[in-house]
Amino acid sequence: MMYYNADGSYGGMCGNGGRCIALFAVKKRIAPRRHSFEALKHIYDVRVVSESDVSLRMKDPVDLRMNFMLPIQGKRINVSYVNTGSPHVVIPIRNLRGRGLSLDTLDVQSLGREIRYHKAFHPLGTNVNFIEMVSGKRLKIRTYERGVEAETLACGTGSVASAIIGSSLFDMSLPITILPKSRSPLVVDFERKGGLPVDVTLQGPAKIVYSGEVEV
Repeated sequence: MMYYNADGSYGGMCGNGGRCIALFAVKKRIAPRRHSFEALKHIYDVRVVSESDVSLRMKDPVDLRMNFMLPIQGKRINVSYVNTGSPHVVIPIRNLRGRGLSLDTLDVQSLGREIRYHKAFHPLGTNVNFIEMVSGKRLKIRTYERGVEAETLACGTGSVASAIIGSSLFDMSLPITILPKSRSPLVVDFERKGGLPVDVTLQGPAKIVYSGEVEV
């Protein structure tokens, strides 16, 4: 799999994109329901039960950094960071409470863009996720994606990053259900080895919404 962003830039790994190509491969009889594919020189294992249940084993996350201060708009915001195949900043909405914000009313476009291009993440930039705990096993999330340069309905690697960081910040039980803007839940599960997340899986629906033909 080679994944490109909406602006044409090479996007690296895409969790939901990986689940979608897995379903496509099964539908087109290119691969069996359990198969593997390569992306960025890593082999990903996938299991396709149905359109409502496609599970992808992710690459072990790296560069986990918890609770560091980032100067933004004249203030210092407590953020966390992890690379789950793509780089992600994760910020609990409670860290922005002094601004009188809620997750639903947050201007993700403005704040997300400023963090995405922050000098701390040069030269490649970062994706940005804002999270709120709904219960001991559920997180709401809104994501600003680099390459799209806007908020998106869901982000697989962002959901994984948010689950990993949210589980530590909120002492949550696994697996964790992620509720993105699309309202289509994703489930993230993983183990911990030496305090670090390993054997990460991303599970949720995938659906073919249209088909077409390209003349070459």
